[in-house]
Amino acid sequence: GASILLLRACLALLASPIYLLSFLGIWEPFCRKIFFPFILDKISVIHDRMSKKYKEELFRNLPHFRGPSGELRLLEIGTGSGSNFQFYPPGCKVTCTDINPSFQEGLSRNMKKNDHLHYERFLVAAGEDLHQVPSGSVDAVVGTLVLCSVNSVSSTLREVLRVLRPGGAFYFLEHVAAEHSSWRYFWQQVCYPTWKLVFAGCCLTRELWKNLEEAKFSELKIQHINITMPGMPIKQHIVGYGVK
Repeated sequence: GASILLLRACLALLASPIYLLSFLGIWEPFCRKIFFPFILDKISVIHDRMSKKYKEELFRNLPHFRGPSGELRLLEIGTGSGSNFQFYPPGCKVTCTDINPSFQEGLSRNMKKNDHLHYERFLVAAGEDLHQVPSGSVDAVVGTLVLCSVNSVSSTLREVLRVLRPGGAFYFLEHVAAEHSSWRYFWQQVCYPTWKLVFAGCCLTRELWKNLEEAKFSELKIQHINITMPGMPIKQHIVGYGVK
């Protein structure tokens, strides 16, 4: 514990300009509008390449969850720049949501590249508050690398279940905490406060599989996988889907 606190202090000292900007109220709007969209776009290129085979397998059965009309109505939370669009089946009706509206450049680029989809609307909304989406109105909800940064995982999952129709599915791929006995978990604890500040609320040590197991899915499939991000304390991930 003492070692973690000491190293946290050293890391905070190195990042002191960011902490000062945060104290002055400058960092958060700069991070939201400029830094985070820019850096996430760069990181996503690497993560998308390393996770592609898992996403292809994950989204393969999306067509099975089409509604009675034969259409697939899909809601994505934390859409970002839309890197998941390529995996959705042709004709899928997509509603995008993100708490940060500053991803427009990358989002527009991916929408043009994936014209096999019907884009219905973009909502500026947090995962915990999807009140603009009617209850039971979508066949599938997708969230990848988003539960790490929501304010409340349990509230977000309640909203997911609310907007899903009975028999609909929630698809996820998320980074999670490392094994508690590992050095990686030690460094996740060291980096936690500064990482969360720099990366717009991203939490390194969430054990998200527990939240999913506690949520009221009638069927839940979770696979623990490793996707190593170079130079980052991130490796362990979970991937799968839950059925309402």
